[in-house]
Amino acid sequence: MLENIQSIIFDLDGTLVDSMWLWHDIDVEFLERRGLTLPETYQHDIEGMSFTETAVYTKDLFCLKESVEELKFIWNQMAMEKYSHDVPFKPGAEKFLQHCRQRRITLGIATSNSKELVHAVTSALHFGPDIKEIVTACEVAHGKPAPDVYLEAAKRLSAEPENCLVFEDVPMGIRAGKNAGMRVCAVEDPFSAHQEQEKRRLADYYITSYEQVLDNTYEIL
Repeated sequence: MLENIQSIIFDLDGTLVDSMWLWHDIDVEFLERRGLTLPETYQHDIEGMSFTETAVYTKDLFCLKESVEELKFIWNQMAMEKYSHDVPFKPGAEKFLQHCRQRRITLGIATSNSKELVHAVTSALHFGPDIKEIVTACEVAHGKPAPDVYLEAAKRLSAEPENCLVFEDVPMGIRAGKNAGMRVCAVEDPFSAHQEQEKRRLADYYITSYEQVLDNTYEIL
């Protein structure tokens, strides 16, 4: 999988760290405070959107009085404690980062999350120095499945798309990597278990743990 790979670009949530579980609780709590109920399709509807796009969508959907920037600030505050203390690596991810460092593969993160929460978790898990570039979807014109965030990450890493490998956990992100002309490895995550077949259809590889990349037991799709 790593043959001819110059740079690896990770999605963050559900891919590099195990954090998707906390957002359902945050969404429920946020809406309940305002006398609102979380729609069953909400997480699916916002999949791939940037933090800003999600705030715009949510504000319009529920006719919220808060501004887009106020919503982003509230969500950051609600999530900061957990990203700083309760979010762990995905299985094998820490060991894989060490392997990439030894091979001198440059690493980036391309995420729909906020930069504040990215910095919180990279600091808490002590892998910030391993990541050369962090690009959020708020910094580019379009969120996933558009290729913008991955192309920008590759540009900042001085890497050609064909020499980049992407790790992603949801179909919108996998599409973004493929639309950028990169190879994509799908990562198993309980949050997207119902999308497993679609993930397998879209990606080049599939793993349940990063250990499988190291011992060459990953699935080629």
